[in-house]
Amino acid sequence: MGVHVVQSGETLWAISRRYGVSFTEIMALNGLPSTNSLTPGLALYIPRTPSPYRVYRIQPGDTLWKIAVQFNITTDGIIEANPSVDLNSLVVGQKIRIPTTAKLEIATLVFISPYVQQAAIAQVYELAGQMTYIAIAAYSFTESGFAYVQLEDRELVATSNQLGVRPLLMIRNQLNGEFNAELVGRILESPQLRRNLVTSLVNLVRERGYQGVSIDFEFIPPPRRNDFLVFLRELKNALGLNILHVNVHAKTEDIPTNPIIGAYDYQGIGNVADMVAVMTIDYGYPGGPPDPVSPAWWVEQVIVYALTQIRKEKMQIAMALYGYDKIVPDNTTIARSVLSAQNIALANWRPIQFDERARSPFYQYRQNNQDHVVWYEDIRSYIAKYQLIDLYGLMGTTYWQLSLPAPQNWAFVKERITVLK
Repeated sequence: MGVHVVQSGETLWAISRRYGVSFTEIMALNGLPSTNSLTPGLALYIPRTPSPYRVYRIQPGDTLWKIAVQFNITTDGIIEANPSVDLNSLVVGQKIRIPTTAKLEIATLVFISPYVQQAAIAQVYELAGQMTYIAIAAYSFTESGFAYVQLEDRELVATSNQLGVRPLLMIRNQLNGEFNAELVGRILESPQLRRNLVTSLVNLVRERGYQGVSIDFEFIPPPRRNDFLVFLRELKNALGLNILHVNVHAKTEDIPTNPIIGAYDYQGIGNVADMVAVMTIDYGYPGGPPDPVSPAWWVEQVIVYALTQIRKEKMQIAMALYGYDKIVPDNTTIARSVLSAQNIALANWRPIQFDERARSPFYQYRQNNQDHVVWYEDIRSYIAKYQLIDLYGLMGTTYWQLSLPAPQNWAFVKERITVLK
């Protein structure tokens, strides 16, 4: 199914021979630093092997024949893939496995902070085929509500347009590099300051060649919940046919007074925005106890709730291209790319464990007389997220962020997913 989990004593040479894939290709697709870089529990992405089953949820009116026609397979194939399921008595909401070569079709959005613009451009050239949109996190706003440029982006925007990747201007309520609740609250409660922000954003979109705006306002004061909706309506009206993309913190219920999630009226935002990205990341958060960054069971709970408020055709979930390395017991946190997190385990010869319910790998190591616990995402984690997108018929996913190496994910997307343009 495209994944091989290394067992004790296995060699890269033996794995290469087993699948008929060169060890150099396996190394490249998995970011392995050397041919000796294996440890028990390491998940490897293996190309040109049978695809994982797609998962399908029974809809009203479905029959076995109708599902077979939909996926261009035989009814016998479905029966064989689901030996423990009574397919003569399908129940709405029931999940079944679909053995098909038909690829999942999704829209993808990749975030990037272009601290080094030329490096960002090189990454876009490399991965343009796997990207529908790119949200360029290079903007904040003043206390008077005027959007301003933090990082130079003109060449990156032009390159994205040239390569068929739709660039969005990403604006955040940041002050001195941190999200600032007072700043965004001040702007949202004032009609004049909201107008300043809307006007300056629309002008920047036009001047710089963007195709829309991605809003990432975090820690909005809960009393500004309705004002945030008013701002989004005003911005969408001014943007016209340009895209309004809104990022919202993940939640499994509406708690309007909560300082993190309270200001996000999912239903209202979903009615206004063209796309809504639910940030299904940081379940395990910096400074908190060692936990998976994006456990599959929690992501599904968030999806189920969000779909009661947001149309599936507008909704994205978020995928983390990073993990957290925590020094215990004080939980000092080091953020690492998924590739760095993987390769630290290899460098320290640490076996990797896997939480089946979370679909997340983790391991422990000791350095400088300190104990570390690392949770990150691997190919199994990403496959689980893509299966949830498929299962619930979502628009697609976002990735934070492009500068963080995640070769397994991009290899999987390139080979097994159709990215909409």
